[in-house]
Amino acid sequence: MRKFLSVLLVSVLALSMLAATGDKEEKKGDGPSGELVIYSPMTDSDLEALIACFGEVYPDIHIEVVAGSTGSLISRIRAEMANPVADMTWGAMMDTDGRMYEDICEEWVSPHDKENPEQFRSTNGLYSMDDVSSVVFCVNTELEAELGLSITGYKDLIDPRLKGKIIFSDPNSSAAAWNNFCNLMSVFGPDSDEAWEYIEKLMRNLVITNSSSNCFKSVQQGEYVVGLSYEDGVVLLLRDGADNIRMQYPEEGTSANLYGCALLKGAPNRDNAILMIDFITSAEGQTALAAYQHGTVRYTNSGYVVPEDAWLPPTSELKWVERDVEFLTENRAR
Repeated sequence: MRKFLSVLLVSVLALSMLAATGDKEEKKGDGPSGELVIYSPMTDSDLEALIACFGEVYPDIHIEVVAGSTGSLISRIRAEMANPVADMTWGAMMDTDGRMYEDICEEWVSPHDKENPEQFRSTNGLYSMDDVSSVVFCVNTELEAELGLSITGYKDLIDPRLKGKIIFSDPNSSAAAWNNFCNLMSVFGPDSDEAWEYIEKLMRNLVITNSSSNCFKSVQQGEYVVGLSYEDGVVLLLRDGADNIRMQYPEEGTSANLYGCALLKGAPNRDNAILMIDFITSAEGQTALAAYQHGTVRYTNSGYVVPEDAWLPPTSELKWVERDVEFLTENRAR
C-alpha cells in the first residue's frame, strides 16, 4: 500500500540482521550474491521483515532501501532513467495505475502471480501483485470521547465538531490517499452525485498532509481526532502498544487496493531484483513475512499461511464493497 516521506537507507539494518543469524556463515558463497536497490513507500516494519526474511534465503545479497512517498520515488526513478540506480519498487504500484508507469517498469511479471486468486493478479503485465490494503479510520478514542462522538462510518466524519480535526494525505502523491478516495467512490457510487456531494462536505473538515504516515502517527500523538488511513499503518501502532487509538472500518463498507512490486527498466542488478520479486510473491515468502510481522499485512498468494497470532481481523469478518477498478483506472487523472 504506501508511506514515509523521509528517505531511509537501511543497509546497516540489513547487515546487522544477517550477522545476527547463527547459521548464515555456512550459507556464504553457496548462492547468488551482489547488490540490490529497492525504492519503497512501505513502512519500517515491512522493510525490516523483508530484509530479515529474504536474508534467510539469500544471505549474500546486500540490500539497500530508499524509502519515501510514492510520488517522490516515481519522480526520482524518472530523473535517474539515464543512469538507473534502483532495481525494483515494492508497494508503490497498484492495480488502478493502468500503464501509467510503463516508461519506467519492465514488461515482466513473476510466475507466482498466477498463484493469486484471479481478482488479485496483475492487471497490466508490469506489476507482480503481492498484498491487499483496505481502508480504515484511525480514531483517537480520548479525543473522540471529549467531543461526545461515536465514529463508526463516513456519516460521522462530516460532523461540524470535526472541522480541522481529520487528517488526510494528498491523493495526487499518496497511494494511501488514493486508496481512500477509491473507497469513497466504491461506497457512494463511481462519479455519482452522492459521492461528490459527500466529498464536498468532508473537505470542510479535512487537513491535508503530504505524508500518509501522519494519518495515523499524528492521531496517536493527539494532534487529530481521525486519520483516513490504511490497515497495516494503524495496526502496527496497536501491535506496538498504542492504547489511545482504535482501527475503525467504515460501517458502510470497505474495499481494497492491490499493491505490487515491479522490475525497473535498466535495473543494474536485474537478476537479484527478480529473485526478490519472486520471493515477495511466493507462498513461502509471504508466509515468512506474515509470520515475522504477526499478520499485520494481507497477502495475495493462495498458498500463503495466515499466522494464528494475526493482528488483522479475518477477511470474512469485514463488510466489503466492490471496487470498479476499470473505472478508477480510466478516470484517475480526471
